[in-house]
Amino acid sequence: MSMNIESSLNQFSTVSLDEIKSVNLMNRMDIKFVFSISKLYPLLINLIDSYNILEIDKKRIQEYKSLYYDTIDRFFFLQHHNGRGHRNKVRFREYVNSGLSFLEVKSKNNKKKTIKRRMNVEEITYSLSKEHQDYINQIIGTKLNLIPQQWVNFNRITFVDKLKTERLTIDLDLNFSNEVSAGDFKEIVVAEIKQDRFTKSSQFVRFAKMQNISPIRLSKYCMSTINLEPGIKKNRFKEKVLLINKLKKMS
Repeated sequence: MSMNIESSLNQFSTVSLDEIKSVNLMNRMDIKFVFSISKLYPLLINLIDSYNILEIDKKRIQEYKSLYYDTIDRFFFLQHHNGRGHRNKVRFREYVNSGLSFLEVKSKNNKKKTIKRRMNVEEITYSLSKEHQDYINQIIGTKLNLIPQQWVNFNRITFVDKLKTERLTIDLDLNFSNEVSAGDFKEIVVAEIKQDRFTKSSQFVRFAKMQNISPIRLSKYCMSTINLEPGIKKNRFKEKVLLINKLKKMS
């Protein structure tokens, strides 16, 4: 990460993990943006007066590790690819800096609202216990034989707007791997606005528009799957693959 980006982060006022819980937004509207890391510094400078930054143990960049589960024939991936209004993703996620790990089921409904449910776990595991499986089955409404598919890891900067109505996450250094392959999207940034209901008053949205950064629907799990399994069905993701390749060349 450049010194400019690090210096800009030090100019934000901070919030603690306890303070940010009031903007947890487990049931929310998500809007994602993907852009070249070269645009990050000027964007951050314009956000200093509008957002506070999460700081944990004096660190403003948090490490996330995720292990995604799917069926052997990629049921969850294909739900997303085929445009299913109701779809799910299952993962273990370790929030490294806060020392917390969860089994998470992330669901999207036909109103494009994201609902995340999770249970505390001691650590990420390569197998699902009966308790884990029962928890997943209850949420998704069917029993599936899930196996660990891939790691997706990244560093995250988390902001909360001054009115505490919106979370903004900025993900960097994205990398992914399975038992036979690995890759990364280190040249790009994935930003996401999380709101109870969508409003155009977001300062991030306003400044992103000024830099010609437009919203896009994008899944880290799906994009990493395409890179790890080149032969998988991906025709409906072609536009997103081309965008990522273009951004990687711009950085």
